[in-house]
Amino acid sequence: MSRLQKAFVGVGVAVALAIGSGAAFAQTAPAPPPDGATPSEGQAPPPATPAPDPAPDTKAAIASFFKGTEVGGLLDVNYDWYSTRQDGDALYRNFDTRHNQFRLGMAQLYITKAPSAESRVGFKLKVSGGPATNIVQSGEPGGPSVLNNIEEGYVSYLVPAGKGLQFDVGKFVTPLGAEVIEAKDNWNYSRSLLFSLAIPYYHSGVRMTYAPNAKLSLIGMVVNGWNNVNENNTAKTIGGEIAYKPSGSFSIVENYIAGPEQPANNDDWRQVSDTIATVTVNPAFSLMANYDYGKDTFAGEGVHWQGLAAYAKIQGKRVALSPRFEWYDDPQGASTGTPQTLNEFTTTFEVKATDTFLFRIEYRGDWSDSAVFKNGDGDYQKTQRSIAFGLLYSFSLKS
Repeated sequence: MSRLQKAFVGVGVAVALAIGSGAAFAQTAPAPPPDGATPSEGQAPPPATPAPDPAPDTKAAIASFFKGTEVGGLLDVNYDWYSTRQDGDALYRNFDTRHNQFRLGMAQLYITKAPSAESRVGFKLKVSGGPATNIVQSGEPGGPSVLNNIEEGYVSYLVPAGKGLQFDVGKFVTPLGAEVIEAKDNWNYSRSLLFSLAIPYYHSGVRMTYAPNAKLSLIGMVVNGWNNVNENNTAKTIGGEIAYKPSGSFSIVENYIAGPEQPANNDDWRQVSDTIATVTVNPAFSLMANYDYGKDTFAGEGVHWQGLAAYAKIQGKRVALSPRFEWYDDPQGASTGTPQTLNEFTTTFEVKATDTFLFRIEYRGDWSDSAVFKNGDGDYQKTQRSIAFGLLYSFSLKS
């Protein structure tokens, strides 16, 4: 039994003993016989105390429930230098947004247990803090205080149907996109335009996952909508994912999400198609592409946006080089606020000092066909360039 598992067992045993002690004090002792009388003269002898049932193996039960539980966390510290030297957050950027500042971008702790055939109940709780969390939560209709620091929090149940149908109920990150909130799990340090502009961060509702075989997995969900624990209308949003991996070197994922997202409006539906393809040429070289197409209706007018991100990763034993190129078209300004076409090019150099420490240095250039990037002097220009330094620490312990 691991130290983590022993800790869970110890807590469970302590709770069980406390409950047992309370029950013992609540019992009523038999009245003593009158003075000078034997039990047979003064009263009927007390009934024989039945032998107690064998005590349940509390330790084993708790150990069995927490088997496979993982506890972990991360720290993400960054420094960025922007050519615009802007005040406040850089435009169209997520998380590494401030010029000439050292920042703790994110601190995170999590505990998770995946359900299994042996233990069908699971859970996940991921608590985060920092500027990254504030950006993720900024669109919440209930305000930033509503579950602000709960990046994910849900319970799971594995239904004994076929190979196992899993239900998750609560708040979870979106399945859309090639990138995720945690920088350590992405090829680049900064997040793509698609991540920042084209798709949601999280959902609240019910998610169903089923994998009929090792090559195919399916997801369906019914949620409140985009980035909202509190509902902003009376309708629901639906979504689904098909992930197919015919071989160890190729995978393709198709996501689709649709539903009304505007406040007090159940009629105008927002729809997004999200496609991700990944090719592992060999252990040292991988390619990935992500295409998004979205549309909505505002004030009776149809709008749309689309973008393509292309990635490559050259991986050594302790170092990696990852270039990324993006094209993003927003002709009505629905997602950027200005009718424009954006492009960006990023190159990330990574050093994996240990299994828990990553260091990244990254150059990025963004440019638009409209003058949208405001500099520190208050002027607008068509380009924005940056150099970022990121230090990433993460750990995990599994029982």
